[in-house]
Amino acid sequence: MNFTLARFVFQFGVSVQSPSIRRNHKYLLLTPTKRKFTSAAIPRAQTSSEETLVVVGGGAAGVYGAIRAKTVAPKLDVVVIEKGKFLSKVKISGGGRCNVTNGHCADNMILAGNYPRGHKEFRGSFFNLHGPMDTMSWFSDHGVELKTEEDGRVFPVSDSSSSVIDCLLSEVKHRGVAPSVLLQSGKAVTSASISAGGKFLLKVEKRTMNLAECIEADYLLIASGSSPQGHSLAIQLGHSIVNPVPSLFTFKIGDSQLTELSGVSFPKVIAKLKLANLQRNSPHLTQVGPMLVTHWGLSGPVILRLSAWGARDMFGSSYKGILTVDFIPDSHREDIKSILSQHKNRFVKQKVLNSCPMEFNLVKRFWKYILDRVGLDGDTSWASISNNSLISIADILKHCTFEVTGKGQFKDEFVTAGGVPLSEISLNTMESKIHPHLFFAGEVLNIDGVTGGFNFQNAWSGGYIAGTSIGKLSNDATLIQEALDL
Repeated sequence: MNFTLARFVFQFGVSVQSPSIRRNHKYLLLTPTKRKFTSAAIPRAQTSSEETLVVVGGGAAGVYGAIRAKTVAPKLDVVVIEKGKFLSKVKISGGGRCNVTNGHCADNMILAGNYPRGHKEFRGSFFNLHGPMDTMSWFSDHGVELKTEEDGRVFPVSDSSSSVIDCLLSEVKHRGVAPSVLLQSGKAVTSASISAGGKFLLKVEKRTMNLAECIEADYLLIASGSSPQGHSLAIQLGHSIVNPVPSLFTFKIGDSQLTELSGVSFPKVIAKLKLANLQRNSPHLTQVGPMLVTHWGLSGPVILRLSAWGARDMFGSSYKGILTVDFIPDSHREDIKSILSQHKNRFVKQKVLNSCPMEFNLVKRFWKYILDRVGLDGDTSWASISNNSLISIADILKHCTFEVTGKGQFKDEFVTAGGVPLSEISLNTMESKIHPHLFFAGEVLNIDGVTGGFNFQNAWSGGYIAGTSIGKLSNDATLIQEALDL
């Protein structure tokens, strides 16, 4: 492949220090650090009239965007630079199965509601340009058979992320983006500037040695996920960064008795979170869904959704607060009291621990936990249970409180809230409003979704839109150049 600018290699004695970063309340401020190096120029490469796109980041958004750009503009030269392994997050997602998207959100308004950051902006044309059905069709058309599970999560029929990875890399190769030439791993784009001619000058450093090269690009797509690398490049090119904080994590609970219930799950609860630093009249964060007890606290979709919607506030509260759980969400408090009273009358001689009302559908371990919380001995007979105790059981089943003392980490789906503000880009093209021909896609933007395939859908949609826009611009530029050459 031919680049439009000679590459320069800076080697031996390179200082590979990263620019220093100062933080204020909400934004990252980057102060460049002076670097000393010696340089040796490689002879100028053969020039080409073809344009070059450099993609920073070899994840879902970057690779998908590169494929789309090359599909729209076959003459466009494309380089994807990844500091680690390509599609590494795709590989581990969904426990190695890869939750490609969510198939239960045909309505874009409902779909947008699954993005704590982005739910207002995504009500527009974003998913109309490339939504979940488009993603499913794309992978199906390219040989990946998909299945939609009951909760809407879409996986390959193979239950292996390798199916998705192999498909993407095969399409990369088919489009002429040969891994040995254009997919460059183990490298990082460490600085970016704009030349006098309006093109991007990128310094690329090889991670395993003191070696750097300079590349000129006509188009730049930053799709580096939550990596500080992408944020640094965005700042260098004039963008601001909303300070990234963790999203999608589990809760550590200050209750030693709860750890004995590790593995117990609940198909549906209502969970409300009140954080330590919120004002007295601030509303609770509320979510409905399955919940799981772990050896350190609580997890499951309802907890992960709470963590996503409360990501910034929880960060501000040092991840401390009070969680209130309704374990019988489909029954009123009075109905539960009535069920308990009827059960007492039917099973007067049985021990309370050995006889839990079937209507509650609770495992014995959790039933014992509830009895312990209200101070009842499990060997007590139902006949000896007072009406006040029945009321206490009903109250705690509907209003069980837990102290949140910190956060765990949801390793397979680790996501951050923060990045380039959506106000600084055009969502219908993914192009920067600050610099033409600069594009962003994926988690480098201040976008994050709840668990269930929504974060990958953001990556597919953003990559596809950016790739389409870049391809069209490149085709237009080619036509103009061809006309001038006539």
